[in-house]
Amino acid sequence: MEEQQPKASKFMLNYGLILGLVSVVFGIMLYTQKMHYEMSTPVMIVSLIISVVAIFLGVNAYKKANGGYLTISEALKIGVGIALVSAIISLIYQYVQINFIEPDFMDKAMELAKPKAFEQNPSMTEEQWEQGVAMQKSLGWLRYPIGLIISCVIGLVVGLIAGLILKKSKSEY
Repeated sequence: MEEQQPKASKFMLNYGLILGLVSVVFGIMLYTQKMHYEMSTPVMIVSLIISVVAIFLGVNAYKKANGGYLTISEALKIGVGIALVSAIISLIYQYVQINFIEPDFMDKAMELAKPKAFEQNPSMTEEQWEQGVAMQKSLGWLRYPIGLIISCVIGLVVGLIAGLILKKSKSEY
């Protein structure tokens, strides 16, 4: 009698929910510290580390539940699944925050970004700045599909690395 293989979807959902909730808690922490307007390098690094750890733990948990065996394709699938579930949760939080909790978020973020933009590009005129702000506001909805894509790519890369590290095939006799 052959062993039943564990369902990858269970691991994707569980670890995706955990990563999504941790990401929301991290976002709330940034919000309470007024650090949510600009994505600084340390904040992005911490976010990436949180994602890498959760995806790696999810892939490893699947391997343990699968009798110690893991293929690269399973690791890729689980990595992307975890990233997708967590991205959906994180993007829902961002949507609620930007549209309901802090409706003037974009205005404040642009206000904070303006001095840096003029510093980096001294030849920029006020009119060019206003045109850029108007375009960003009108295309603000693009942050959601782009966020999903970036998250899935990160899940794919981390899943591949985890798969290469943890790979163990069943011997064919």
